[in-house]
Amino acid sequence: MKNLLDFEKPIFELQAKLEELKKQSRSLGVSSEEEIKKFEEKIAETQKQIFSNLTPWQKVQLARHPKRPFTLDYIRNTFSGFNELHGDRLYAEDRAVVGGFAYLEDKKVMVIGTQKGRDTKENILRNFGSAHPEGYRKALRLMKMADKFGLPIVTLIDTAGAYPGIGAEERHIAEAIAVNLREMMLLEVPTIAVVIGEGGSGGALGIGVTDRVLILENAYYSVISPEGCAAILWKDRAAAPKAAEALKITAKHLLELKLVDEIIPEPLGGAHNDSKMTGATLKTHLLKQLDQLESLTSAERLKQRYARFRAHGHFIEKQIPAA
Repeated sequence: MKNLLDFEKPIFELQAKLEELKKQSRSLGVSSEEEIKKFEEKIAETQKQIFSNLTPWQKVQLARHPKRPFTLDYIRNTFSGFNELHGDRLYAEDRAVVGGFAYLEDKKVMVIGTQKGRDTKENILRNFGSAHPEGYRKALRLMKMADKFGLPIVTLIDTAGAYPGIGAEERHIAEAIAVNLREMMLLEVPTIAVVIGEGGSGGALGIGVTDRVLILENAYYSVISPEGCAAILWKDRAAAPKAAEALKITAKHLLELKLVDEIIPEPLGGAHNDSKMTGATLKTHLLKQLDQLESLTSAERLKQRYARFRAHGHFIEKQIPAA
């Protein structure tokens, strides 16, 4: 079956057998309710067992699932009244980044996110979700507009990283991201980032310096992709599963390391199994976080934001006593 991940095969096989049983039951005119019920229970139990024990690499695969909801899907399912804005007013329009005014319930916000494509044509249009410098400059333009009008900012992160091509380097991709990191630290309005799929390197951080960072249950956030890490440390991209384990990039690890503030649960099997439910869950968490942030003054938010990012990467190593 297309888009079927290796660890999903036992579930698919059981579902195929269930469909065959139902088909036979209809064609023979025989009631098989008891057997069907047992099959459904077995499928539910298998799903729970598999998705409760996913390895970090399997979670990376889920985060990259081609049917997983993208930024525009969440804009449809979580927000309303979206009015997209285009261009960085300096060079061009980058369709790997989308953004504009929207409503979150009755709150007017600025929502910005990285957008991938569903097929080859759309992926070329969206540059596979990897933004050029103009994408980050567009995002910053919209953030400053939101700051001017006192609107909260929500960013949705789903990118393997910023585009590393020659054109992007010629137009100063590193400088564009660095400016975003600096300017996002100074925004006076409430800001929230959500990692909805892939959170790769500086490309993710370029729209991720916010008061709160949330992450979906099966998303990942990392300084480098598992394949990139494997190629550097083990000289073999096939060591990606080992790298994913070592990098501590899953939502659970990131929460333990205090790199994210909250994990947003997904339906069993991943967000792509029920994108509307995931969108509704995201809305609940965003509203809760916004209420908390809006109760603070801008000076308090700025102080907490600064302290939050200054604390990243501080560790105390314990010495192991001699045997």
